[in-house]
Amino acid sequence: MAADPSKLQTQIDIKPPPLPFHAESAPETLQEPKLSFFASRYRRTRRRRADTWLISLFVILHIVAFTATMVVNDCWHKSGGDCAFKAFGRLSFQPLSENPLLGPSASKLDEMGALRRTFLTENRQTWRLFTFPCLHAGAIHLVINLCSVVFVGTHLEQEFGPLMAGLIYILSAFVGTLVAALFVEKHPAVGASGALYGLLGATLAALIQNWEMYTNKFTALVSVLFVSIGNFLLGLLPYVDNFSSIGGFISGFLLGSVLLSSPKVREPAQEKGGLLDYDLKSSIKLRVRLKLDRPVYRSVAFVLFGVMLAGCLVAVLQGIDLNQYCGWCQYVDCIPFKGWSCRDMETFCETMVSNEQLTLTCMSNGNFRVLPYTNVSQDRVNDLCSVICS
Repeated sequence: MAADPSKLQTQIDIKPPPLPFHAESAPETLQEPKLSFFASRYRRTRRRRADTWLISLFVILHIVAFTATMVVNDCWHKSGGDCAFKAFGRLSFQPLSENPLLGPSASKLDEMGALRRTFLTENRQTWRLFTFPCLHAGAIHLVINLCSVVFVGTHLEQEFGPLMAGLIYILSAFVGTLVAALFVEKHPAVGASGALYGLLGATLAALIQNWEMYTNKFTALVSVLFVSIGNFLLGLLPYVDNFSSIGGFISGFLLGSVLLSSPKVREPAQEKGGLLDYDLKSSIKLRVRLKLDRPVYRSVAFVLFGVMLAGCLVAVLQGIDLNQYCGWCQYVDCIPFKGWSCRDMETFCETMVSNEQLTLTCMSNGNFRVLPYTNVSQDRVNDLCSVICS
């Protein structure tokens, strides 16, 4: 019985070989797939611990610095037991009327390296430019700031590598410190949020430069905006400096425009037959072309960052106070409230000891406070005087 010709044709039909790969078709062949912005391509495979080691190190260092600050603060002994969360003992916080962020006193922030105008202009303590970005005003500031750093920083480190994320973190923190030093007043200020805003600025720059790569662009923008606004509002409370956040964001955006050209790509896996998914040389050429893309844009961003860094550094060393030229700038960093004032003023208190009690009276507004003890340091008297006079 003769075989059916159509069935025979189906049995001997051979699939044609794949077309050879040409370098000229690299842009179309190697086009990046659409990705979710905060879903790293590293997360498609098993995540390695080494992917986020640098951000984790920064977080640990900040926690150590805050713990050391609270140990030095020692509210339980140095404030006569007038503390919040007394169960923490030596690590208990100052009263909320003194520090609403659950943190140390103003004098202990000064001791650990906070910024004041007088420290830079009169005492020339430039070393505080390096301690300022390492300090947090309180436990609330610490938790919110570090959670934001983990949320934003791990993404940048996974996508662009620890070197790029580390450079942006450190340089943004330093430039943010310089900007803060131009506006800092006579009360202590800390600026750990400058580095966070540098990461936020770099994230925005990376999103803009790789706009076509991502699927949830507007969700990413809302996330960056939400983190930025939340931490900025936190900066309106005492001791947290918002000018460092502004400087960090601008410098982070410029650095991100220079350094973050495209996300880091893993090498392609080799097939059983020894053939690569695409030609390796063409892949390298394509990535080099992507890194050299938009040279004018990246060059302008690099020049602007250099001008910002050099200009702020010279201005700080010259002792320039930009508050003299901007009367409303103080409200960027503070909002008047019942418990504190945004006015930069000297405080003077009269002390009187009687019957094992210490009475402090503010000379500017007449407010007073009676303490049930007399063994108190001068730094503690100054802290209480600032609270009474505000």
